[in-house]
This record gives sequence, structure tokens and C-alpha cells, in this order.
Amino acid sequence: MATRPSFPAKLATAPGAAPGRPTSATTRPAAAPAPVAAARADFGALRARLVRRLAAAGVQSPAVLQAMGTVERDRFVDSALVAQAYEDTSLPIGLGQTISKPTVVARMCELMLGADLAREGRPARVLEIGTGCGYQAAVLSLLAREVYSIERLRGLHEKARENLRPFRLANVHLLFGDGMAGYAKGAPYAAIIAAAGGEAVPQSWLDQLAVGGRLVAPVAGQGGQQALVVIDRTAQGLRQQQLEAVHFVPLKSGIA
Repeated sequence: MATRPSFPAKLATAPGAAPGRPTSATTRPAAAPAPVAAARADFGALRARLVRRLAAAGVQSPAVLQAMGTVERDRFVDSALVAQAYEDTSLPIGLGQTISKPTVVARMCELMLGADLAREGRPARVLEIGTGCGYQAAVLSLLAREVYSIERLRGLHEKARENLRPFRLANVHLLFGDGMAGYAKGAPYAAIIAAAGGEAVPQSWLDQLAVGGRLVAPVAGQGGQQALVVIDRTAQGLRQQQLEAVHFVPLKSGIA
């Protein structure tokens, strides 16, 4: 059964910024030793370069680019891989899972913001299927007013809690449970984003999507090749479009 974490999980805004509006200045949980602080400064330059690459790759949303430039991806990867944190590549995070490529995270977030319910402002409530190490949840926290993120692997659920704890993201709720069932208690959602792909989109996700909401997920077709699929729930029903090929870990049921 899915449970809420015992801690509030908010990337801080700069002094004078409007509540809930992310800025490019992220506060750190504590002052770092000089060598670490110097390394963090270098990571800041790498994040800025990453944002430029994302823009060159076609990401247009200012909110997404700002979020990608704010969240410190190096804090979500193992220390042995930290030098690759700002390369456009997926990286292992343990238990056979990976942190998604920055371009894929940015692409899915930008698609999410194309939902009818997001056109006039930040989506009210978003469900993420597959928390992983917590990186995308942190990005989503800057794009949505409330984020529910569910993970079926207890080890990764605990890792995400530890990774996100210093940021105190008050609008992020980490849940341990079967992502294929979604999280009905938080429904309806303005958007649902899945970080794992199966042969079909579970009916539970569609049931929990609000009218005007959008679901973004990888779906495997014949031969196992995955493609990014966008499903909009309109007053007339569901509207689906298939986009580019992607590669995500398989969607599985149950908890482990």
C-alpha cells in the first residue's frame, strides 16, 4: 500500500521571488567545504551548458529550461559517475534502473506543459510513475504545484528520499507502491508521466487523468521497440498520438 513520507519534500527561491516561482539561484542545504564548493561551481557551469544544449535540441519552454538549469543532477547520481552527471546520457542508479537522459526528461516535461490544464499556469497535480533516484520529481516540483511520485522498488524509494531530503520540497510526495495502479487518492491528475514502458498504458492511469489532462509515457510496440505516447483526456474522450522512439526500463507490477 502506498504511504506518504514522513518529511516535507521545496527547491528554495531567491529572496524577493514570487512564491512557487523557481529562479536560477538554488540554495544549498549547508555551506560546503572549499574543494566541494569549487566543484559545485564547476557543476553550475556544466548545468548552464546543458541548458544551452537542450535549447539547441529543440526544448523551447522557458519554465522547463529554467528547471533543468536549477536542479543539480550531480546530487542524484553515484559519486563514481558524478563526472558524467551533465552529459546527455542515462546512468545506472542501482537495482537495474537508470536516471533518464536530460533531453528525455526535458522533452517529457515540455509535453506535459502542453496539456489543456497547464496552458494557463502550472499544472495543479502531477503523478510520476517511477521515482527512481528522485531527479525528475525535483524537476517536476518546479513545474507543478503538487507532485505525487510512486516507486515500486523499496531501495530506490529510500534513495530518492535521501536525495530529496536536503531540498525540503514541500510540494513533493514520495510514495512506495505499485506504479501500475497509479495513486487514486491523489486523482484526478492534470498530468501523468511514466518513467517505465509496457505494452499498453494501464487503465488505472487513464481513469486517474483529469479532463483536460495529459499522460506522457513510453509504450512498447511490436518487436519491443518503445515510442513516446501522449494521451489527452478531452470532454469527448481520449486522444492519442505517438511520437519518437525512446528507451526506458520495462514497466512491472508489484513491489520489491
